[in-house]
Amino acid sequence: MNTDTKRVVVVTGGSSGIGRAIGLRMAGPGTTVYFNHYDPDDEYAEETVRLVKDAGSSAWGARVDVASRPDVQDFFDKILKDCGRVDVLVNNAGITIDGFLVRMKESDWDRVLAINLKGAFNCMQIAAKHMMKQRSGCIINMASVVGVMGNAGQANYSASKAGLIALTKTAARELAPRGITANAVAPGYIDTAMTADLPEKVKEAMLAQVPLGRIGQPEDVAEVVAFLASDKASYITGQVIHVNGGMYM
Repeated sequence: MNTDTKRVVVVTGGSSGIGRAIGLRMAGPGTTVYFNHYDPDDEYAEETVRLVKDAGSSAWGARVDVASRPDVQDFFDKILKDCGRVDVLVNNAGITIDGFLVRMKESDWDRVLAINLKGAFNCMQIAAKHMMKQRSGCIINMASVVGVMGNAGQANYSASKAGLIALTKTAARELAPRGITANAVAPGYIDTAMTADLPEKVKEAMLAQVPLGRIGQPEDVAEVVAFLASDKASYITGQVIHVNGGMYM
């Protein structure tokens, strides 16, 4: 066990984008940041480890398929062997495989739900058991504006994020008696690799729906996550915090 660690933060999908921003925002003396990713190689992960260490935390990353229960179990076994606890779990891992409902392949539906929803369930179930023993902990799930609005061409992604909101609320009710909070953060149009690949016309159409008139940054989301993981948010649970510039009200 790392006896110098006062807080253990776990971020799924943490090698880049919003996940990396969260790891960096949570970093600091006395904190260890563990994250996983499913990139083809470890280039981004290694950079994230370096950045988190520069910010004052210990850091460790691993390639994990969150839809695989054995992969997730091995990941948490490593964390618990090192530190003996999990204080904050941020379920950020997610993918998109877009297509209209009537033409969507069953395999595309299954894979998105497996990563975005089952993956979060896998991590929550394992982490929550240890948080219950601690009688403390914080779970933050990364939902999406489309989980409440819906979005043409994203039946699988929208359904996964709506399901994640319901899972969050259920977890909040079940875990509150043990001092554990569970909340969801629902980003809107955020500047990430996922949105960078969208056609320009799609980007323009999305931006037109944002009253604040600008694309959000990963750091905008990370600030809200850091607040929810802090003692200042100890009386907040079962909520969905929207970070979307007014795209959904």
